[in-house]
Amino acid sequence: MTTQILICDDSSFARKQIAKSLPSDWDMEIAYARNGIEGIEALRAGKGQILFLDLNMPEMDGYQVLQTIQEQQIQTAVIVVSGDIQTEAQNRVKALGALEFIKKPVRPEAIQQILADKRVQDRLAGNKDTGFDENLRDTFQEIANVAMGQAASMLAEVLGEFVLMPIPNVNMIEVSELQMALTDVSNNESVSAVCQGFMGDRITGEALVIFNDSSIEDMRNLLHYDDISGNNIDVEVLMDISSMLCGACLKGISDQLDLNFSQGHPGIFGQHIKIDKLFERNQSKWKRTLAVEMGIAIENRNIHCHILLLFTEDSVPLLAKILSFLDS
Repeated sequence: MTTQILICDDSSFARKQIAKSLPSDWDMEIAYARNGIEGIEALRAGKGQILFLDLNMPEMDGYQVLQTIQEQQIQTAVIVVSGDIQTEAQNRVKALGALEFIKKPVRPEAIQQILADKRVQDRLAGNKDTGFDENLRDTFQEIANVAMGQAASMLAEVLGEFVLMPIPNVNMIEVSELQMALTDVSNNESVSAVCQGFMGDRITGEALVIFNDSSIEDMRNLLHYDDISGNNIDVEVLMDISSMLCGACLKGISDQLDLNFSQGHPGIFGQHIKIDKLFERNQSKWKRTLAVEMGIAIENRNIHCHILLLFTEDSVPLLAKILSFLDS
C-alpha cells in the first residue's frame, strides 16, 4: 500500500533535503506544504500519513499545527524536523503528540531509523480503513447526541439545575491518544474519574466519566451531601453521578440501535491527579477505540465533567453494519 508522506517546511532546500533522505525502496507519494496552513489542508485531504514538520514557519508555525492536529484529531504520525534543538522545544512537541524530533540538517540514516521505529509502523497500521466512514460517524454522532440529551435531562431533574451539553464527538482514535483528546478538558486541574465496563450483542467497551476536582464540592451540595460527614463522601458523589450519566447514555444508545447492554460494577479510575497521570497509571490492553466524547456542565455552577464511551475495535464492524442499516 502506498504511504502518503507530507513535508511541511517553508524552506524549499529543507523540503528537498528531507525528500532525498527517504528510503528509496518505499512505495510512497510525497506532498509538500510551505507553511502550517497549507500543511493542515493537505492533512485534511489525506496526504499525510507521515508528516515531517518544521517548527519555525510563517502564517502558522509547527506548534500551532500540532495543536490543530490534536484539537481536530487528525490521524498522522508527526516527526518534527527543526533547527531549534532546545530541550524545552523537544519536550513541548512531544507533549503535543509528535512521535520524534530530528535536528537540522537532517541525515538520511536518522530519518530511515525513525521510519523503521515500531511506533511509526503501528501508527501507519492504525490508519488502515476500519469501515467506519464519515457518514456512519455522523449517524452515530446524532445517536449519541440524542442519548446525551436524555442523560442531561435526567441529571437536570435530579440536581434542579440547567445542564449545558455541547455536540458529542465521535472518532476512531489510538487508545494512547486519549490523553491528547482530553487536553482541554481539565484546564490543567487535577481530576477524578470513574470507569464502568459494558457489553452486549458482541459489542463491548468501557464508559469513563472524568470530573474536574473543583466540581466536586458543588456536586456534593446539589446532591445534599454537604451535611454528611465521612472520608468516602466524595467517592459516593462520583459514583452516583457517574452511574446516572453512564446508565442514561448507554440506554439512549442501545434503545436507538435496538441493542441490550449490561453494565459492570463501576470503580474509581483515578482520584485527584492530572490527566496525563490518569492515563499513565491505567494502560488499556486495546490498541484503537471508537470514542464517543461528551461534555457536561451546569449553568452558573462550577461543575464540569467529561464522558467517554470507548468501544473496542472489534465492536466496530457490527456497529457499522447496524448504523448502515439505519442510514439506508
